Amino acid sequence: MIDPADAIRARRRLTNRFIAGREAARLGPVFLPAAVVIAGDGSVITGRDAILAAFASQFADPGFGGYVRTPERIEVDAAGDRAAEQGRWTAGWKDAPSQWGPYLAVWRRVTGQWMIESETFVTLS
Repeated sequence: MIDPADAIRARRRLTNRFIAGREAARLGPVFLPAAVVIAGDGSVITGRDAILAAFASQFADPGFGGYVRTPERIEVDAAGDRAAEQGRWTAGWKDAPSQWGPYLAVWRRVTGQWMIESETFVTLS
């Protein structure tokens, strides 16, 4: 059996690859249907469809340079079904300074697959 923290790191690498490839639809299976994202500016995006629409909108912007999320710590509950991922994120646009800050993602294992329940990003740059 794969260590849950390693499985979450692999899923995070996958999300980074989909973001780099501007593949919003491929991010769908990573998010729970009722997932919530709090963006770095404090805005709240509720639901997988809205999250994917937000990604698609950014990916359509020719100035969008991408996001990278880098996990620093992953803690898994005793049952092995829920986890907290803490890390650093960076974002870039072609004509603007880079942004960065910490993030927290909550993961839930559903039918053997780790999915994002929520993410909170804080912009510190």
